[in-house]
This record gives sequence, structure tokens and C-alpha cells, in this order.
Amino acid sequence: MCKAFSCLVDPVGKVTWKLGVDSHSRLAEIGGYPDRQLGEFAKIEITPRNNDYLNPDEWVYSVDESPVPKWCGPHEKELCLAAHKKWLKKLDKFLNRHPIVHPFKINPPEIQPKHIRLLKKWDSVRESVGGSVGGSVWDSVWAYTGSFFNIPVWKYVKHPKGQYPYQPLVTLWNAGLVPSFDGTTWRLHGGPKAKVLFKITKDELKKYK
Repeated sequence: MCKAFSCLVDPVGKVTWKLGVDSHSRLAEIGGYPDRQLGEFAKIEITPRNNDYLNPDEWVYSVDESPVPKWCGPHEKELCLAAHKKWLKKLDKFLNRHPIVHPFKINPPEIQPKHIRLLKKWDSVRESVGGSVGGSVWDSVWAYTGSFFNIPVWKYVKHPKGQYPYQPLVTLWNAGLVPSFDGTTWRLHGGPKAKVLFKITKDELKKYK
């Protein structure tokens, strides 16, 4: 299975890679290897030993070929490692590195006005997007995931450039609170069993100050 970082290296030292492309087959197309014959190139992967791309402990080089081509040795490894450094520089422009929080493994706080105001902001963002962001727990997961990417402007929602528009959800999430909405009522879930800790109708939330 292809993993990031993936690249191809050939006998003349050409290394083919592209940010966002992990498939060796796709890289073969990009590199101009229509025949994809054995020995035409070697498939390379450089991955974190701990499988944590946000906080890697050690990057491990491997040749995803059996047997390894005889021409693919230390020189080709150095070329691929150099390409990997360039990949990391590009990746770091888009990636926000911060700890991954599991909200249901946090002792949730007592619901306070600040949490309800954050929920109100989340509801407002959801409305401004026009339905592209829903109210289910999974929609919260996607919004939280987006906080790991440094994207200046997000589509479908108005926001100051460089400011993450779904931050109210992220703040709630980091506190151990996850919103859900059934079309009428908003709920805040928390704790190991994702219990409902607070609920309020949409109309009531709009009036909340």
C-alpha cells in the first residue's frame, strides 16, 4: 500500500514525487514511464516509524520492491531523502502541527455561558455556509480536521483571510464538547459515552446573549 512520502527513482538518478500524490502508479504517469517495466524505476516510501505525521519520531526509508533492483543503493537513497526534505518544506506550508485531541477522553467541563456562545457562533457559521456544513457529530469531525491545515481562504464561507472560520467548533472540541443538531435542537456531548450534557433549541440559541 502506498504511503506518504512516496516517490520513484530511476537508474539515472531521476526522482519523481508530487505533494498530495502517494500512488506509485500515478507517479509513474507523472514521471513519463508509460511501460512501467520492472527495473525502469524503483518505488520508494519514507514514513514515520511511529506512523504519526504530525509528530514523527524518525523517518524510515524503504524500497517497496521485491527484489530490490541491484542498481538501487546508497546513492539513490540519498537522492530520495533530499526529495523528502523538499516535500516536508512544502507540507509544512499547509500543515498546522498541534496535538490531536480525542474529545470523549477528556473530562468535560460544566457548561458555561462561554460554551453556549461558542455553540451559537458554530450555528451561525453553519448557516452562512448554506448547508455545506451539517450538524452531525461527523460534520464536527471534519471541521476539527480542517484545523490542521493552513489554508488562507476557505470556500463557501466568509471569513477574515488567514482565520479559520470553524474555530468555534475547534474550541469546543478541545474542551471535550462536541455539538450535534437534529434540525430543531442543538446538543453538546461529552465524556466517555458522549452523553448529552446540554441541549437548546435553535430558536432559543439565536436569542441567547
